[in-house]
Amino acid sequence: MDYAATKSAIASFTISLAKQFAKKGIRVNGVAPGPIWTPLQLDHGQPEGALPEFGQKTLLGRAGQPVELAHVYVFLASNNASYVTAQIYGVTGGDVIDL
Repeated sequence: MDYAATKSAIASFTISLAKQFAKKGIRVNGVAPGPIWTPLQLDHGQPEGALPEFGQKTLLGRAGQPVELAHVYVFLASNNASYVTAQIYGVTGGDVIDL
């Protein structure tokens, strides 16, 4: 419950900031990653028994790599995203973002 509430709050906060700063030319977007392999997963991010199956329930059947997530941040920071604001990008391996 707490995790779901914070996801919704962050999405609402992102959209509110985008509305507030759009006239100043500042774009605000969010990224909602799914299961991504990071050192955190090995350092108690997941229960040890869950590690072999981490990410396998996604449509792509695997966890993502940090580099697969990084491209979204690079895009959003670039001029290629000059008309993108108030959006939440899911990098989830095909899972639907449930906000």
